[in-house]
Amino acid sequence: MRKLCGFIFALIIALCAVNTAYAAQPVYTLGSGDKVRITVFGEPDLSGEFEVSGDGQLSLPLIGSVSADGKTLNTLGTDIQTKLMDGYLVDPKVSVEVLNYRPFYILGEVKEPGSYPFVNGMSVLNAVALGGGFTYRADKDDILIIRGGDESRKPEKATPETIVLPGDIVRVEERFF
Repeated sequence: MRKLCGFIFALIIALCAVNTAYAAQPVYTLGSGDKVRITVFGEPDLSGEFEVSGDGQLSLPLIGSVSADGKTLNTLGTDIQTKLMDGYLVDPKVSVEVLNYRPFYILGEVKEPGSYPFVNGMSVLNAVALGGGFTYRADKDDILIIRGGDESRKPEKATPETIVLPGDIVRVEERFF
């Protein structure tokens, strides 16, 4: 009985840790270079795959240009639904999903700095691994991240567990000893 209680307690602790990790993830917002699939249920001519342009717009059939830059998928879906209800459809049902995320960038003391395709749930440590790992001069405790959706472009301190989002710039600093 004690083993069972211990197991249940350990399981509850693990579930709480997983829930906390997911709660700490920033909300994804769309930006230039993202490719989305928009489905208007029952309207195949209005549905399709669209890319967010350099100025953050989507060009959609019937309703024209819709701003997508900085919006969540739910917000964009609601905006499209509102425009379609404005004289086009009675009760449109719209869903939006991301097909291709914009890349993230890793710079500094990694073996192969550059642009890499984003993978959902990626951490800074995963990003470093994609960049070929740390160089011998890398300061593993001095990693900065500039969020792609942050207009201030202010670098933040990052840990290996920090979640990377599309458009982010990760910089591994050099150690001086």
